[in-house]
Amino acid sequence: MDRFCRESLPPRELWPVMRYDTLPELAAYPERMNCATELLDRAVERGWGDRTALIAPGARWTYRDLLETANRIAHVLVEDLGLVPGGRVLLRGPNNPMLVACWFAVLKAGGVVVCTMPLLRTRELVFTAEKARIGLAFTDTRFAADCEAAMPAGRVVHYGAPETAGSLEQLMAGKPAAFANVDTAAEDTALIAFTSGTTGQGKGTMHFHRDVLAICDCFPKYVLRPRADDVFIGSPPLAFTFGLGGLVLFPLRVGAAGVLLEQGTPPNLTKGIEEFRATVCFTAPTAYRAMCGLLANHDISSLRECVSAGETLPRPTFDAWHQKTGIRIIDGIGSTEMLHIFISASGDDIRPGATGRPVPGYEAKLIDADGGEVPDGEIGRLAVRGPTGCRYLDNLERQRAYVQDGWNVTGDSYRRDADGYYWYQARTDDMIISSGYNISGPEVESILLLHAAVQECGVVGAPDSERGQIVKAFVVLKPGFAASAELTKELQDFVKAEIAPYKYPRAVVFTDALPRTDTGKLQRFRLRQENA
Repeated sequence: MDRFCRESLPPRELWPVMRYDTLPELAAYPERMNCATELLDRAVERGWGDRTALIAPGARWTYRDLLETANRIAHVLVEDLGLVPGGRVLLRGPNNPMLVACWFAVLKAGGVVVCTMPLLRTRELVFTAEKARIGLAFTDTRFAADCEAAMPAGRVVHYGAPETAGSLEQLMAGKPAAFANVDTAAEDTALIAFTSGTTGQGKGTMHFHRDVLAICDCFPKYVLRPRADDVFIGSPPLAFTFGLGGLVLFPLRVGAAGVLLEQGTPPNLTKGIEEFRATVCFTAPTAYRAMCGLLANHDISSLRECVSAGETLPRPTFDAWHQKTGIRIIDGIGSTEMLHIFISASGDDIRPGATGRPVPGYEAKLIDADGGEVPDGEIGRLAVRGPTGCRYLDNLERQRAYVQDGWNVTGDSYRRDADGYYWYQARTDDMIISSGYNISGPEVESILLLHAAVQECGVVGAPDSERGQIVKAFVVLKPGFAASAELTKELQDFVKAEIAPYKYPRAVVFTDALPRTDTGKLQRFRLRQENA
């Protein structure tokens, strides 16, 4: 067994308090479980084999198709690629059925999934592969170049090109359709999800097999209340845990179907809802705002529930969507550290403008700078605990900051009213949330500083009516360089080429100096005040 994950967990005394006694479903989990068995194999055992599990343009997979494909890939992992329990496998590709099959195959073989967004560049993949010590990757052949550059000493297997020698499809050929899933413990790591942080580097969050089931048995069961005949659709990549839950895990838990769009832009999402008669939609407020202007040309009457997360849901967006569709958007807050949504409300419980109340299975409170609980009506830092929680990969400093007295302190400021509803106020760190993407200002700064013209810079979020926030860079130029529209575009293109394009600064301000403390620390709050 590969013991890297076990040895990279924080000491148990630094874990948050994990509550499994609040719901009967959580208390019933056995000490040994493989979540792939529970979500996929059990589905076929229940007689769901011929039901549609995954839909994509030009493709429709049944539960049996998904199970047998995942089983064949699991044989490849164990027999041809030498994966042992605990080994990490990087996945890279857009949302499609083959990516899901690879996801389940890794878990069936006892491995640990590290799913990455196709937008990431080589620099970001290098960090992920090194941090999680990954030597094996499955990549869509269209997105293989960066992956191969990031893992020159590793094994990178392509899928999506069946005719290519050594492709995953060729390795699968002739493999049995049945596989004996590895007997994993409920507290074995199933996935490592990376999130951007205020330090400029991603933080790996480690989630167990039990955690994967827990998110299926809390928010969807008690708030969303999906049905077996539902068709889920959405825009988030499966590397985002919001998308993983909403497009794969939640529908499979109840025997429903998930639509996978490789490009979940508002026009494609609106078209997909109409084409596939989707009933449940997962996307960010930005997309709902954009889709409001597209509805005149599309029939989306099949929709019955819409879920928003990734950034706060503005009241005007809620009202506009409700006016156009008659649907009250289910808002929610989750985090990669918590795996999925832990505060939300649906139906008649929705209070427009409020995020909601703690999801059954979770509890929340607001605390001050000293950790004391603040009374209703006052602003405090959000702290939450439940059946999932933060366990950072080999990062004790951040673990101590995020988990305080057994509670997960999320970095969000909230106000709670007398009825227990939580009203979002602001982020308490330097995270920029733009169109549902979490973007680290310091990470963008580190890239800009590589440009020959940049002496120093500060990056913050600026309010934006469409995206919630945009990335805004304040740049001090080196001698010999002059501010210009051409240089602005050059800096933007430079960032796009080095890291995921959605992180580039949409606004660039050239300035003579940046606000700093007496010790030289950048005062980003003063830059934010200028925006405000």
